Amino acid sequence: MKRLGIIYIILITSVLQTLAQVQVQSSIDSIQIWIGEQAHLTLDVSLKRGQHLVMPSFKPLEHITAGVEVLEATNADTTELDGGMVKVSKTYTLTSFDEKLYYLPPMKVKVDGKEYASKSLALKVMTMPADTLHPENFFPPKDVQDNPFSWSEWREVIVFSLLFIILLCGAAYLYNRLRKGKPVIKLPSRIIKKMLPHQKAMKAIEILKEEHLSSSENQKEYYTRLTDTLRVYLNERFGINAMEMTSEEIISRLQETGDKTMIDELRTLFTTADLVKFAKYSTLINENDANLVNAIAYINNTKEENQPQTVRVEPTISEEEKRTLRSRNILQISISLLVLFAVVALIYAVWQAWLLMM
Repeated sequence: MKRLGIIYIILITSVLQTLAQVQVQSSIDSIQIWIGEQAHLTLDVSLKRGQHLVMPSFKPLEHITAGVEVLEATNADTTELDGGMVKVSKTYTLTSFDEKLYYLPPMKVKVDGKEYASKSLALKVMTMPADTLHPENFFPPKDVQDNPFSWSEWREVIVFSLLFIILLCGAAYLYNRLRKGKPVIKLPSRIIKKMLPHQKAMKAIEILKEEHLSSSENQKEYYTRLTDTLRVYLNERFGINAMEMTSEEIISRLQETGDKTMIDELRTLFTTADLVKFAKYSTLINENDANLVNAIAYINNTKEENQPQTVRVEPTISEEEKRTLRSRNILQISISLLVLFAVVALIYAVWQAWLLMM
């Protein structure tokens, strides 16, 4: 009997400890509301950390008691307490549409499968007093009215719409400037017909013959033009800088590879030309003709005909054209950026307007 009594005492003590550890409290923020108003019922459960808790759950518009609906419930919020305890809180939003004093039954929870209950509460639902003595003061329900227009709500839409218009006008202005400017395009290379050295020389000699300078008194001009024609030919044909060389230097350079007979004839021509230009030597007509024939014969004997008749000329861009190209590139980049920003502003304005009309 003594052992049995000890066991009962231990069981009763453990039960009392458990009851002391689990506490269920409920409160309501307002004990009376008008019809259709809302009240908030808060349920607090204190228990040991690690214990399994099940709190009441209601579907939307489910009645907690007849006449009182549960609109929504918040998620459980856990707060740490001392001594290994925690407090779990949950709030239920209630409403009612019937005038009455309601009895709210205790809220029941389960901790480790055991049921605990809070205290009961009361909720009074009231209606507005009506003046039944003056029915003329009652008015029928008003029609649905649109909300008044507010400039503050549409400020962003208006600002970004104006920004879109300004950016678009700026892009159009720059495009107009770009379109009126000179088009900057990559110029294609040109293929032109090339005149061979002997052809240039023979053409100059033909002009000299047509002017009949060999029979005129201006022999200095005749020999100057004839020797200059030969100097240009030697420069283009053999790469000799004959325009900067004396007659003796030219003959010495030609003796390295040229025909001795032809070089002797050229020596006679250049010597005669030097005498005419610098020593006022007078020549006979047949002597002038002989020198002209020797020049023609030398050109014909040394000409090289197997050369390309055309040459490719690559276009060149002046500094002014380069500056124009840079300016047009800057304009094109600016136009692209303005159009991009304008599109972004338009999209944002449309999005804000759509949100306001939802």
